[in-house]
This record gives sequence, structure tokens and C-alpha cells, in this order.
Amino acid sequence: MNILPYGRQSIDAADLQAVTESIQSGWLTTGPKVGEFEEAFAQRVGAKHAVAVCNATAALHLAMLVSGIGSGDRVVTSPNTFLASANCAAFVGATPDFCDIDPVTYNLDPAKLAADWTPDTRGIVAVDYGGQTADMVAISKIARQHGAIVIEDACHAVGGEFEHDGQHYKIGGHPWADITTFSFHPVKTMTCGEGGMFVTDNDEFAEKARRLRSHGMVRQPEMFLGLGDGVNESDNAALNEQGPWYYEMHDLGFNYRITDFQCALGLNQLRRLDSFLNRRREIVAAYNDAFASINWIQTPGLRNERDRDLTSWHLYTMMVDFKSLGVTRSSMMKSLRARRVGTQVLYIPVYLQPWYQSSYGYRAGKCPIAEQQYQQSLSLPLFPEMSDADVGLVVDSVLQFTDTL
Repeated sequence: MNILPYGRQSIDAADLQAVTESIQSGWLTTGPKVGEFEEAFAQRVGAKHAVAVCNATAALHLAMLVSGIGSGDRVVTSPNTFLASANCAAFVGATPDFCDIDPVTYNLDPAKLAADWTPDTRGIVAVDYGGQTADMVAISKIARQHGAIVIEDACHAVGGEFEHDGQHYKIGGHPWADITTFSFHPVKTMTCGEGGMFVTDNDEFAEKARRLRSHGMVRQPEMFLGLGDGVNESDNAALNEQGPWYYEMHDLGFNYRITDFQCALGLNQLRRLDSFLNRRREIVAAYNDAFASINWIQTPGLRNERDRDLTSWHLYTMMVDFKSLGVTRSSMMKSLRARRVGTQVLYIPVYLQPWYQSSYGYRAGKCPIAEQQYQQSLSLPLFPEMSDADVGLVVDSVLQFTDTL
């Protein structure tokens, strides 16, 4: 039985041709397509620098490293996110912490962020859940009052925009985040297979991120420091020869590089991005119209209604009153799957994961709204290649669910 998944990539003949030509060029690992993709992506989001990496988790880790966040620092993020948004802080020895979410947008609540602020907070990872931007203006104002770094986790929001004071701002290119990270996983808005992007207007952050993604190595002669004491002695003169092979390691870096053929795919997907976004918005509108009058469903809300046609809509997450229906979420998911409709639950509040409870002592009740949202959330299929018949199948299956009770 062919199941409609909650998300799926869209690959066409031009994508396949781009990857084939890249592989046939002889470049498999880092090559010219990486730089082309970075330049095109930076232009698309309106940012000065874009650094392509192997996945978005790597981009978040680099954001911690270039910001100088480490032991003794606290990094606050949303509990309504994938593990990596918090894990990145733990990677560098900082303490991941969590602020409750807004009940309308499911994004980090600025009022709670301000109320719960602690002096050791050095960074905020603001997640754009489902493609809708967090309230970056308010979050940035709070963070910068305290000298904290603002990182926008826009892994759900490739191509998204938002309105502020009558102007439209692109996610990745606005002034309220120091660093923005994006994901190109297959269920995201566009894909490289795997892959991520680190975006910033900060020259120093970008230069360090490029260095750290490739083992901390430097190959530019103007940056060389030399190999240290004793190398210039006459009997060791050859040790100081800086020929075409020469490189230096200035930092303890990582292998976070992305391949050339992945970036070839990314370039072609970027050309198709507007069509992806438009189709996602059409499907969301159809779902909203169909479910508007159903009292046991709460459709996704917006902080600003003017953002409806600017949001990238990675997910369609509705809230279902399972209690009033007298059913479990698992039973509803099983029933919909029998009708070929796949669904997903996104996300378990991160601090309730066993490792977070044992490492930091977090317990249920820390973020009540996030916990309530988790218990009621259900994400429906949403991807560009869904036909109108597919959308109709999803709608009919949801509306007819109560007939089986």
C-alpha cells in the first residue's frame, strides 16, 4: 500500500542531470559547486556569507564554536524542536536550557524568555517551528540587552520571510540574528540529500566557520604562522619550506565538509524553491479551509496574519483534542494509515529525554505549554508533489475519522 508520508523530497530530471554532470566533472568532494551554492544561497536570503556543511547539526555546532560559547555558559532554546537545537550547546560544554513556547505559534515565547533569564545565559537558539519564524525582533531585543548571541535555527524555514513594521524580511538576511542555520534534509523545503548552511553577516564568524568545517586548516599564505621554534635552523631549513602542498592547523576543527554533487543538487533545488513554497502554501490553505469549523481540531496559528503567504510551511501541525474524542493519538494515526495517510508527531519536549533528565535534572512541568502541545500535536502530509487528490484524501480521512468511533 502506497502511504502518503508527512514529508518527502521532490527530485526532477533537472536535479538528476545536475548531479550526474557534477559527478562526471571529476569533483566528488569539495569543489567549485560548493562555492557556487554558497554564493547563490547567500544572495537568495540576503546575507553576506553562507558556509555549506554536511548537515544542519554541524552548522549549529559551528555556531556555538565561533560564538565562543563554552563551559559555564547557558544556551536557551525551545523544547519544541529536534534534539540538535539543544545538543549543540552540550557539544561545547555549555548548559542547554529551555524556555516555554507560545501556544499560537509553538515557537519560543519572548515574555517567558525575559522572565526566566539567568545571568549565565550567553546564547539563544530560536527555532522557526514548522517554517514560521520565531519572534526574532523581540527575542533579539532581550538577548542583546544582556550581550547574548542570537542564533536562528531556521532548519524548517528555507525561503521563508516575515513582516515587521510594514517591511518584509528574509529569514537569514535580517538584522535580528547573528547566525542563522538551515537544513537540506530530504523532508525539508529543499534538499541536498543531507546538508546544512551556516549564514551570517559577521566576517570573523564566517571565516572561522570555514576553517573549522575542514579540520581547522589554513591554506592561505598570508595567514601562515610558521611551524615554530627550531624550524629555521640551517640543518632543518627544509622544514620551513612552504610549497604548494603546505597547510597549517590553527584550530581543532572537524570534517564537516559537503560534497560537490550535493551542492549541484542544492543549486538546482534552489532554482525550484519558489515553486516548492507556493505549493506548500496552497496545501496549507486547503487544510485550513477544510478544518476551520471542526471543534476538535486547532489549525496552525500565526503571530502575524500578514505572514501567512510569507511562511515556508515545512510542517502542517494541528492540535487534536484526543481527550474529547475519547481516543488515543496512536489509534488515530493507525486509522489514518489504513486509509494511506501517514502522519507524524513533532516533537517530544527535548528536556524530557532520558539523557537530559539524568544530565541536568530536568523534569515534567518545566514547560507546561510545550508539554500540552506535544500531547495534542499531529502533523499531516505536506510536500510539493502532493496532488489535489492526495490533499483531498487527507482531508476526507481526517473528517471521516470520527465516523469510525
